[in-house]
Amino acid sequence: MPRLREVPKHEASQNVLKYYKAIFGERDPVEAPGTATGTPGNWWSVFALVPYIFDHATSHFALFGMFADKAVSQLDDIVRELALMRTGYTQSSQFVFSQHCKAARRFGISDEQIAAIPHWQVSDVFDAKERAVLAWVDALILQGGRASDELFEALHSHLSDEDILELTYHTMGYNLHAVCCKALRLEYDDVPERIREVPVPGEGEPTDWAGSAWNRED
Repeated sequence: MPRLREVPKHEASQNVLKYYKAIFGERDPVEAPGTATGTPGNWWSVFALVPYIFDHATSHFALFGMFADKAVSQLDDIVRELALMRTGYTQSSQFVFSQHCKAARRFGISDEQIAAIPHWQVSDVFDAKERAVLAWVDALILQGGRASDELFEALHSHLSDEDILELTYHTMGYNLHAVCCKALRLEYDDVPERIREVPVPGEGEPTDWAGSAWNRED
């Protein structure tokens, strides 16, 4: 379950209710969760706790045409969705990755390319432009923005200044959502921590097994 309280329909502000209606119909998302894409939908009901944060986040989605008359964004859809899939994957957000796999298909990205996102560096299904985009995302997410001049020039050979700014903004925006979803246990990121000590079975070896192994005399 999410770590924060969800906002039921009867408590939601007017700006939130229009999204509730679009996504959940007449259902209360807290009492009867579930969206058309199969997610629980609790991103919406948790972010609804702070309406101005909710508005800020959904205004970003509107740039792509979500719940808007038309998209404002001038960035190529394929470039954006490649970036957002890689963002979700590198941040270990099942929610962001999974949702943007679905969006990627709508914009014509192939199943082969989607499957290759985890190992794009050694895949031959991406062209030079797409590889530059994916490398830029890795520099932003995995290297904290430490992007080399050589990488920037490769990207700049395919994208305009405006495109690069927008690509960077969207990537970091969805980095925020990926991190928030993991920390707050939202949607598909409501999973237990998997990194833990695995106990030695039975009596097993001494606690200081490594030291004992190195110091043991044969």
